[in-house]
Amino acid sequence: ANDCEFWIAGGADPRFTPQLQAQAVELGVTERVKFLGYVPYADLPRLMGQAIAFVFPTAWEGFGLPVLEAMACGTPVLTSTAGAIAEVVGDAALLVDPAHPDQLCRAMQEVMNEEALVSQLSQAGLARAHQFSWQTTGHRTLAVLEQLQSATD
Repeated sequence: ANDCEFWIAGGADPRFTPQLQAQAVELGVTERVKFLGYVPYADLPRLMGQAIAFVFPTAWEGFGLPVLEAMACGTPVLTSTAGAIAEVVGDAALLVDPAHPDQLCRAMQEVMNEEALVSQLSQAGLARAHQFSWQTTGHRTLAVLEQLQSATD
């Protein structure tokens, strides 16, 4: 596990990225922490599919589309108890409190060291991701709108 790299994808945020880069230098891990910047949407499935895990410890996420995208790639997900994410992932991901980095560290170590866990999370994630689709969302939204319309008629 010592040869793993930690890749951070997403546009640079002046509030956080410089601090994270400085920490990587301070800790002497710049060769193992890669700041990828913005990754085109078309490249995300390949990137996620090659990952040991998709780590998404957000403190303010709404629905959590990125975790579903990772699950659809069969990538184990470590994510946050914040927002609606726990409801979205169900039991198909490892959940951590974003305010406790020690929980995230333990979860990352588990995924790196327990092949059975990786397999279980991958299979559960694929199954969970298949429960969500834009078509299903459209049908459910239409049903709610039709109910509202019939209630006001």
